[in-house]
Amino acid sequence: MSKSQSDFQQKVARLYQLTVYGRWLFILASWLTLGVYALWNLKEEIALWFDYFTWAAVYYGFHFNFVPTLCLAFCVGTTISALVWQSRNLIWGLPANEQRKLEKQVEKILQQGAKHPLWKWINRPLP
Repeated sequence: MSKSQSDFQQKVARLYQLTVYGRWLFILASWLTLGVYALWNLKEEIALWFDYFTWAAVYYGFHFNFVPTLCLAFCVGTTISALVWQSRNLIWGLPANEQRKLEKQVEKILQQGAKHPLWKWINRPLP
């Protein structure tokens, strides 16, 4: 592999790293907003579950608190989705179509130059 190819692959790795950080930042923001809202609105039901846990109490707690239930489901769903996505990439590697997509994005960033917001981030060397 030539120097320019390895340099390009480092930039692709940087963009992938940025994607991972972005996903986890989005999940953190979701939990800090929607998750806190959902747990706060379900606090009475959660206290009831601690005292008298039944599946009927869980069902009715979620059933009659629709918006907090959706918020909590969104937070749990995005967290599990990111965990599965990142685990797949760690175990089997990045799929070829995602690799090509990242390479195209890096090419687009390099063509646009310093005007692109990610220019400085992908041009830094990997630690």
